[in-house]
Parts: sequence; structure tokens; C-alpha cells
Amino acid sequence: MAEKITMGADGVLQVPDEPIIPFIEGDGTGVDIWPAARSVLDAAAAKHGHTVHWTEVLAGEKAYNETGDWLPQETVESFTDHLIGIKGPLTTPIGGGFRSLNVALRQILDLYVCLRPVRWFQGVPSPVKQPELVDMVIFRENTEDIYAGMEVEAMTPEALKLRELLEDAFGWRIREDAGIGIKPISKTGSQRLQRAALQYAVDRGRPRVHWVHKGNIMKFTEGAFQKWGYELVREEFSDVAVGWDDCDGDPGDRILVQDAIADIALQQVLTRPAEFDVIATMNLNGDYLSDALAAQVGGIGIAPGGNANYVTGHGIFEATHGTAPRYAGQDKVNPSSVLLSGVLMFEHIGWQEAADDIVRAVESAVSDKVVTYDFARLMDGATEVKCSEFASAVVDRL
Repeated sequence: MAEKITMGADGVLQVPDEPIIPFIEGDGTGVDIWPAARSVLDAAAAKHGHTVHWTEVLAGEKAYNETGDWLPQETVESFTDHLIGIKGPLTTPIGGGFRSLNVALRQILDLYVCLRPVRWFQGVPSPVKQPELVDMVIFRENTEDIYAGMEVEAMTPEALKLRELLEDAFGWRIREDAGIGIKPISKTGSQRLQRAALQYAVDRGRPRVHWVHKGNIMKFTEGAFQKWGYELVREEFSDVAVGWDDCDGDPGDRILVQDAIADIALQQVLTRPAEFDVIATMNLNGDYLSDALAAQVGGIGIAPGGNANYVTGHGIFEATHGTAPRYAGQDKVNPSSVLLSGVLMFEHIGWQEAADDIVRAVESAVSDKVVTYDFARLMDGATEVKCSEFASAVVDRL
């Protein structure tokens, strides 16, 4: 019997064996990768006695063509009501409307965590010598920083008004031809992200957490993020975690919490990846870091992503790459990003065994060199298969 996922009074998701889950097919190659991913998700769920009742909702080009609206209110209401959803890549309208449909959904539903695990699958071509050392989980703050969209265009009345206000109030003189943006970083936004990252490390037995920031320059925004993070460790997690300065580098059996300046972190995740486990950072840093790390393990085409609010239980899981419209309908591209995002979704709702089975099956297919064109062109002796055929190969290995 199809039922909605609900949030219990204890703050834990109540997931029936036959949950209703909304999905957005996605624009461009969404027509290929979503059906492929869905076939694997269904097979893995069935193996463990579950059935997903998928319900399609619209966003992006398909929504605009059918309704005249890039993000219909019915879609927002469905995600709100059902708590959990999954989506393919979406086109962002040019010249008006939302800056990004993905950002809009995150902000409307207050999905404050962008979860980006990055790990290497054996056999995946990589530009680094030891990709197996890359096993990190990035918690990227989703609602603040420059992505909040608080900016004014250069040489407009709004820019003039803001320049005058800033000069009168603070003596800040800004060039007349400058666009101006506001970068909000709050204690509330920072600590709820950091709390989620610390709890993840506790639950998964991860030994290290890093705050990544540029607080040496932006002292009252990114510097505050670092400070608030260490305060949170002392106030709420002192029994299971400890900051570097509070333990002289020896955490004992507790999680070691450190921080790293963003530009140095981008070097060290490349040169010393084994030293990083869970990373919590702000929106822009997280955007750069998650894509740079994805390149170390095979590219964004295999990188999963999820957006979650751990208080309300809401989560939307998504392909992290673009729409690639030139390949749409060719049954060609790699479905792994949206498929592995489905794995994150299964983990989020407590279907860990089904999630683990998919990961093992994907790794088995890639190890056997049964891959789509993006990997086949980089492998010797690969068997190049279509998008749907790769999904079938994964199902066969479940």
C-alpha cells in the first residue's frame, strides 16, 4: 500500500515499505539517465522487500513547456508534503525568473545541507596516482553566503542607493561602476550545518572533521564560521569530539576537529587526501571544493548530491552535473550521478542495505570495465555500453 513518508514526534523519519516519492525527470539527458537510475533503484528496493511508488512532478523546461512556469507551485507543494524527492539536471532560465531552479528549491524548502560524498570506485579512470585515498564527505551550507542572491547591478539606482548608504554609515567608498553583493553568514546557519556534519561523523565513525574557511581575510563572516564551529564542539559534542587547540593534537578516542584555510585545503585534498574525512564549509567554498574533489575520482558525471534539512526531514537528491542537451535522447551518458544520488536518498530514509548493494554493483560493473562512453574512452579493453545497458549491468550484479 502506497503511503507518505512522515516525520515522527521523535524527529525520526517514518518510512513505510511502499513510500510515495516525487521525482523530476530532468532536462536534456534527464530523459535517459532517470529511467536508467530508476530501474536500478527499483531492483535494489525490491530485493529488500520495498517498493517505491514514484510520482512525477515538473520543473525546468518540461514544466515551462507544459505549464508556462519553470517551477510550478504544485511541485514545491509535493516535495513539501512528501518530504523526500529526487531529480535529474535542470535548465536554468536565462534573462529572468530564478537565478537557479536548484538554488530556488533549496531556499524554498530550507534545505540547508548540500551533502556531497566523494569516493573512488575501483577501475574508474582518475588523473591522480592514488584516488583510493579520496574518501570524503562535504557538508556545504546551502542557504547563505553569496548564493543568497543579495546583490545589485552596477550603475543602477539600487546600486547608487546602497553605495550611499554604505558610505554614510561606515565610510566605505565603492566605485561608481561596481555591482555590490552582500555575504550573510549567521551563527544559526553555520552551527546547524556544523551540527549535522559532527553528527554524521559520530554516526559513521569518521575520525576527523574540518571546518574549511577563508577567515584570515573575511574575519567576521568566514572567520566567525570557524569560531562558531569550535564553540559548538565544546558546548554540544565535547564527549565525542575535541578541537585541535583543546587537545594538543591528541584527541584520544574522540573525533578530532580542525580547520583549514580554503586555498590551502584545495591543495591538501589533492596532496594529502587521506587526512580529510568530513568537511563542513560555506556555500561558495563548498561549490569549488566538491567539484574539484569529483575530478580526482572520475569527474562530476559520477558525483552524487543531496540537499537536506535534518530538522524537518526534507531531502531532495539530485544529479550534480548539467543537462548536456546535445546528448539528450541518445541513451549514451553515464547515469551514475543520479543513481548514486538515489543511494544517498536510500541512506537518508534508512534503506542502508539496498544502498550498499547498489554501490557494490556499480563498483563491480566498473571493475569489469562495462562502462559508458565517458569511461570507455579512458580505459584499455573496456566494453562500451549505452546508458540503459549500464543500468542493466548494475541490476545483474545486485
